[in-house]
Amino acid sequence: SSFNTGSGADDWIYAIAIQKDGKILIGGDFTSFNGIPRRAIARLNSDGTLDYTFDPGTGPNRAIYSIAIQDDEKIIIGGEFGDYNEFKIDNLARLNKDGSLDNTFNSGSGPNNKINAIVIQDNGKIIIGGDFTAYNGIVRSHITRLNVDGTIDYSFDPGMGADNNVLSIALQRDEKIIIGGCFFSYNGTESQFIARLDTNGSLDNSFNP
Repeated sequence: SSFNTGSGADDWIYAIAIQKDGKILIGGDFTSFNGIPRRAIARLNSDGTLDYTFDPGTGPNRAIYSIAIQDDEKIIIGGEFGDYNEFKIDNLARLNKDGSLDNTFNSGSGPNNKINAIVIQDNGKIIIGGDFTAYNGIVRSHITRLNVDGTIDYSFDPGMGADNNVLSIALQRDEKIIIGGCFFSYNGTESQFIARLDTNGSLDNSFNP
């Protein structure tokens, strides 16, 4: 009961990430938090109250499904949106720690469909999974890895990738990648709903679920 969100968000929350200072980022399909307008993203103080120093403006025009925080405290958001604070950007964006859009993140046309999952590796590279089949016009089926600047990391080669949506991603300590979702195969090999990838994006056949 010491966590005081008031009336809270007025619609679904899909993503939560906690900063090093204990503040809490939330993303979803809401339009307000405790009666204060906040579209799809907000930051809370550790006691659950709204942090007014985080100002996303009008925010994204549609839902956020995933949030990840970089070591420099910049924030990667993914979802199903077409703009952020009235600036056109599709489904993936990076924010400065005050909630403003980071225009140095060069995603080009970005993913062509929804982002469901984001993880950041120790080297700063960003793995994204979702419903997309291309990133900045390059074929990438439901998973890809980005450089720190938002461009595709071509050293990560998923081949045909997953044959359907990737919904969740987690990193092992050895940097291998666990993915889960609605898929039945990965790069043409049967792998139902869960798979492990090597660091280069290839299927790890030693993982046998």
